[in-house]
Amino acid sequence: MIKRSFFALSNPGLTCDLLEPDPEAPQKIDVPGLLTLLLPEPLDGTRNRRIRKGDPVLKGQKLLLYDDSTEYAVSPVSGTIKSIDTFTADDVSRLCTRITIEKNTQTSDQIEYPDMETELPFAARHLNQLPGAPPFTRLARTRVPVTTLIIMAADTDLVTTTAQYMGTVHAEALQKGAQLLQQITKVPKVYLVLPDMLHDRVRFDNLTLLPTRSNYPETLPAMIMKNHLEKILPAGTTPEEMGICFIRAEAAVSLARAFDTQAPVFEKCITLVDKNGVRHRIEAVIGTPLSRIFTQLGIRINELDRIVIGGPMQGFATFTPHHPVTPDMDTVLVQDRSQIPSLPDKTCVNCGKCIQICPADVPVNLLIRFLDSGQYEAAADECDLESCIDCGLCAYVCTAQIPLCQYIRLGKHELSKLRIDA
Repeated sequence: MIKRSFFALSNPGLTCDLLEPDPEAPQKIDVPGLLTLLLPEPLDGTRNRRIRKGDPVLKGQKLLLYDDSTEYAVSPVSGTIKSIDTFTADDVSRLCTRITIEKNTQTSDQIEYPDMETELPFAARHLNQLPGAPPFTRLARTRVPVTTLIIMAADTDLVTTTAQYMGTVHAEALQKGAQLLQQITKVPKVYLVLPDMLHDRVRFDNLTLLPTRSNYPETLPAMIMKNHLEKILPAGTTPEEMGICFIRAEAAVSLARAFDTQAPVFEKCITLVDKNGVRHRIEAVIGTPLSRIFTQLGIRINELDRIVIGGPMQGFATFTPHHPVTPDMDTVLVQDRSQIPSLPDKTCVNCGKCIQICPADVPVNLLIRFLDSGQYEAAADECDLESCIDCGLCAYVCTAQIPLCQYIRLGKHELSKLRIDA
């Protein structure tokens, strides 16, 4: 729910949606004949690939591009690889590899893990692509021991209730998953972030609750660290580098299911908001094209309609309705072309609203000038580019309707490239 002051004399109040009192189970999306997996590793034409078009795959099989690859995908079905090509993943044009698999309807064979281990190396090798995207690979790379694990049963953007649903309806599995996470990561402290209005709906015996209000952006990791742990996330630093790991409630639930079945799971819960603002809770296998979901729900996608992956504050628009369901996809928004406001080519008018609303005290009005001229290192040194927590509030209040959030994301991306090349 979004509230604006009628006379615009005060900052807007943004309120995250709360899970309904009697939530319905997700509508199951049929598994399509063709599924698409995204690997966050670009193709290299000079190297020999481990997988090729025409290769058979089994459900649960790991797919790696090269012998020394650390990134992998897991096939959600048994079938045949139909294509391997390049795909632009998000709003800063990160290139990844797209693997299309044709489902074999004649077999139900799958790979099982009879010797499931509660060790981080095993989890990083086999369980990193579970629904909810547990960060095992990232944790295995960090040099700082993780001392605090924070499970997110609160959603980090508006209109979505995926995290709340997984954290409350599947509370028993979440608690089991939390125990497994603690064994895998060897962390001494485990917390659960849950909206304070949901505390009376479910009981957690072995988890310390961190209650949050519904005011956006209080559920963002940097805000939770500041408000509950009294730690400020330094510019350019990740929570893992401070010994703190945030993980989705769905990741904990999926982990418990994987250990129960001795095999990976692929059913992803998603909140989908259609053109009329109606919210749908769905369950789709990872790799399902969004177009398949739209067809089953009766949502027609026309030219120039907008499909946003993520919430309205932090999401990004995809250029294709065939973008697949990924392990970290919690929210999908569909906007009709007639409802999309035009973005006029305006410059900053120095109204100061972005500075007033920024929770990280970033001088956004100055920052945008550096970014607009491509001075990314100066933006970091002079205007705290890396202190931005990507909440999107500056773009929401911008009088000139400048896409500030996109400028900042691109700036961070270009800055990282400059540092890699240096």
